[in-house]
Amino acid sequence: MKVVFLDRDGVINKYPGDKLYVTSLRKFRFLPRAKKAIALLSKSGFKIFVASNQAGVGKGTYSQKTLNAITAKMLADIEKAGGRIDQVYYCTHRKEAGCPCRKPKPGLLRQAAQKFKFNLKNAYFIGDTTRDIFTARAAGCKSILVLSGKEKPANQKNWEAKPDFVFNDLLAAAKSLARIQGRPEKGHPATKGVPSEDVPAKQ
Repeated sequence: MKVVFLDRDGVINKYPGDKLYVTSLRKFRFLPRAKKAIALLSKSGFKIFVASNQAGVGKGTYSQKTLNAITAKMLADIEKAGGRIDQVYYCTHRKEAGCPCRKPKPGLLRQAAQKFKFNLKNAYFIGDTTRDIFTARAAGCKSILVLSGKEKPANQKNWEAKPDFVFNDLLAAAKSLARIQGRPEKGHPATKGVPSEDVPAKQ
């Protein structure tokens, strides 16, 4: 089984910046190439999961109903573009709650692996922050950092952790993963034949 996890903000939709959260349906905006990327991953046979912290619900910044509406619209628009998200996993607890599902803890990823019966060692986690890299490590996944959200190449020397791969955005990562035939093998096959312009930061 080919599996990829996606963080949401900064990977699928525009990073909310200093406001921290997407608090309404109106403020949810897809990144330019995100829907195309998810469609490509779907057509390439990947099971796709979203794993995202949404502590704004726990803080009362926005409601669970609002989050549900954003998610429903996101999934519908992705489906219209030819893609499919198999399951969305959110942790809505505040940081101080110590929830085992709050990234960088791997609880959300483990829930998916248990339900859909796959080995996390064969999965990829695509995120836009070093927290996502730590999440991938804790779960045993391969980590992919995209530069469409919080982290930027200029700040690379200050990254707390180094990802396995770095791409400009989700579509660049998807094009690489789509080259994988069958199950991922030893040696990170996503590194084979990757155009240099898709990998702005050397690892």
